[in-house]
Amino acid sequence: MKKDIETIDDIQLMVDTFYERVRHDELLSPIFSERIENRWPEHLEKMYRFWQTILLDVHSYSGTPFAPHADMPVNEIHFTTWVKLFTHTVDELFSGPIANEAKRRGTLMAAIFHSKISFINQHSF
Repeated sequence: MKKDIETIDDIQLMVDTFYERVRHDELLSPIFSERIENRWPEHLEKMYRFWQTILLDVHSYSGTPFAPHADMPVNEIHFTTWVKLFTHTVDELFSGPIANEAKRRGTLMAAIFHSKISFINQHSF
C-alpha cells in the first residue's frame, strides 16, 4: 500500500522522479534543457521548496513561479503532457489526500500558466 506525501523526503522523491521523466520526454526535454541547461540541482532544490510550501505548509519557498515561464515556447500539448507525467508520477508513488492535492495543484497551475502564456502570445507586438 502506498503512503501519502508527508515529508520533505517524499517531496524530493516526487520531484526527482517527475523531472527525470521530463528529461526523457521527447516533447518536454528540449524545452527544459534549453532553459535549465546545467542548473538542474538549483532547479530541483527550488522545486523541493515550492512543493514543500504548497503541500506541507512549510514556508521554504518565496518567489514568483510564473515569471520564468512567461516567454516559454509552449502550447496546450506541452501542458497536457506535463500534467500527464506529473499525475502519473504522483499516482505511482503516493496515495492519499496530500497526493490528491498535489495532482489538483499541479493541474491548476498548468491551466493558469497555459492561460497566461496564451494571453501573452496573443497580445505581443
